[in-house]
Amino acid sequence: MMYDFLVDLFGNSVFADIIAGTIQSLLPLFLFILPFALFAVYLERKVSAHMQDRLGPMRTGWHGWKQTIADIIKLIQKEDIIATDNDKLLFNLAPIVVFVGSYAAFAAIPFSSYFIGTELDLGIFYIVAVTGLVVAGILMAGWASNNKYSLLGSMRSVAQIISYEIPTILVMLSLVMISGTMSLHTLSEQQTGYAWNWYIFGGPGMTLSKFLLIPSMFIGFLIIYISTLAEVNRTPFDIPEAESELVSGYHTEYSGMKFAMFFLAEYANMFAVSAIVVALFLGGYQSPVGYFGDLIGASWMIPIEQFTWFTVKGLFFVFVQMWLRWTLPRLRVDQLMTTSWKYLIPIAFVNLIIIGLITLL
Repeated sequence: MMYDFLVDLFGNSVFADIIAGTIQSLLPLFLFILPFALFAVYLERKVSAHMQDRLGPMRTGWHGWKQTIADIIKLIQKEDIIATDNDKLLFNLAPIVVFVGSYAAFAAIPFSSYFIGTELDLGIFYIVAVTGLVVAGILMAGWASNNKYSLLGSMRSVAQIISYEIPTILVMLSLVMISGTMSLHTLSEQQTGYAWNWYIFGGPGMTLSKFLLIPSMFIGFLIIYISTLAEVNRTPFDIPEAESELVSGYHTEYSGMKFAMFFLAEYANMFAVSAIVVALFLGGYQSPVGYFGDLIGASWMIPIEQFTWFTVKGLFFVFVQMWLRWTLPRLRVDQLMTTSWKYLIPIAFVNLIIIGLITLL
């Protein structure tokens, strides 16, 4: 209907295609990512407050729910400051590149059997590749700021993300070997039924190999969750932004809307990595107990239930990320690299071999 309206309006199907595609690509931003970021900032304030036996924001709205909205409005209105010695082109491009890398990852994430951005056969490979833009954007931000704290923070972040991508990819490869697909939608469909068909419990079916895979799957789940924490610079891996050492890391020199874009990208990344873990190990959008829509014969309810289950699972892991932030101390740089190169990568590699042998034999 919308497409026909655009054709009538412009009298040209090419323009209609471009505008319809643009609207479709922007829907996830305005319908999910922006509301989620606002909710996540509020949730983080409340989670941290209650963990420290205090209340958090309370004055603006009921329990302070308007505080985050007020902060966003303030950021949008703030003056855009660019220092004289900054590399202006890269300085302006960096937050855009970081946000695009975070936003593009949502294209391959299946929220339900119906709500999928793009059903890519190489969905896992695409997400790993496109999130590399975030690394480039962070390095651009640190270099262009002409600030030693920003440059040091960006170099730390690049080293950290590249290091922790290796165990992440090794765990993803183990899932690809078992499932035979790189499509997150297909992976979610394979885990249909009940919770015992999820890959964290060895995958679908009731075979001997399934039960032999359970310990390896649980280890893989822990490795990928720890690695994704490091990839989104969350505690205990938040040394690129270490306030006590680097002021605010690679976005020290940023203010106003550009800082808001870094902030939005960080929270978008938090949900994106949680969604990937859910799609790989916890059934994706599948319900652990079946669908109410099936029970009453209302098939139209099933995509809505799937979207709800997927969002709830993702939000749970976002909550765990916040929980860890206010529980664990920050690692030193040497401890962070040791965790990846001496522990996670060897364990992930051995785990990959074990899963390969079980799958083969």
